[in-house]
Amino acid sequence: MLKSIFYIALLLMNPLAVNSLAQDSLSFKGQASAWMLYNGNNDLPVYTGVRYIPQINYEIALKNNNSIDFEASLNINGSAGINPFDSLHTSGTIKPYRFWARYSTKQFELRAGLQKLNFGSALMMRPLMWFDEVDPRDPLKLTDGVWGILGRYYFLNNANIWFWGLYGNNDPRGWEFAGTKSNYPELGGRIQVPVPKGEAALSYNYRIADTRNSGLPIPQYNIVNENRVGFDIKLDMVTGLWFEGSWVNKNKDLGTYTNQEIFNAGIDYTFGLGNGLYIAYEQLLAVYDEDAFRFKNTNSFSLFTISYPVGLFDNISGIVYYDWKNNKTYNFINWQKQFNNLSLFLIGFWNPNIYKIPLQGEGENLFAGRGIQIMLVLNH
Repeated sequence: MLKSIFYIALLLMNPLAVNSLAQDSLSFKGQASAWMLYNGNNDLPVYTGVRYIPQINYEIALKNNNSIDFEASLNINGSAGINPFDSLHTSGTIKPYRFWARYSTKQFELRAGLQKLNFGSALMMRPLMWFDEVDPRDPLKLTDGVWGILGRYYFLNNANIWFWGLYGNNDPRGWEFAGTKSNYPELGGRIQVPVPKGEAALSYNYRIADTRNSGLPIPQYNIVNENRVGFDIKLDMVTGLWFEGSWVNKNKDLGTYTNQEIFNAGIDYTFGLGNGLYIAYEQLLAVYDEDAFRFKNTNSFSLFTISYPVGLFDNISGIVYYDWKNNKTYNFINWQKQFNNLSLFLIGFWNPNIYKIPLQGEGENLFAGRGIQIMLVLNH
């Protein structure tokens, strides 16, 4: 593994040397970003950071429109928290971001390696956020990948079937409170079919969880069998409509964490006002109970997002989360301006000082309280 990472890093740092390998199609691109955040609620009120994601893609064309392609990218980032004239904290990492190979035909693809794996119909809080942590408030939509094999077959009627096997992804992801048992694979699949005015899907995943490092007051087991079942449907009618749900069951008694049910119902519409006003609303219900579908220990969120293109190069959007259990509101507003390959984001937030919404991305604690963030993003 370390040799593979070193080889990828060498190629990414010297793309000119790779051109000698190109026989079919070779491309190199990247994304550089820099940001600064001020939040007076934090011990270190000023945070700044930089990130660079270089990416190489190589494709080999085969007969009958089949192909083999590869993708390799790194996530190189560093940040610093500053309390002016008092203290400074710095951190930085270099790690693989994507590293996969894929064989594709007209109706089938098989992809192996470090890859992004997500699905479902919900927009903001997603019950089927099983393998990623994409945050709708993140302008870059960054998420770590998972190591594994993913196969997909596409039928001629637009139905498709997925199957996957994952290995080496031990840390908790998405809604998980316990990591995956080391050296054990997880297996799953998904079937998606067309329905009148839309599509519907059923998903399943099996893994062995390890609760010993969960940090929760629950029994400590090194092996807990876990089954997940998910359902989602999306309809394109006068408005967009969707429903997404997930049930997670563990075979050991973990108290209220034995069963988890999460449901999301949503609607969206673009109004013909000015350049087009987009509005979406979701209602989410999360349940944790000893017995499945008991609906005793519940929490719910109302989610609202709005977006309006001011012109060809400017867009204003906002997201509001309301936590009904704790009676707290989370507010985000984002102004984006586009300059060819350069994007400028100005983000304002007004949130409770204690953050109690599910973690969906990096740096959530930085947004507890009120503050502002500015970000520059260059794609090349």
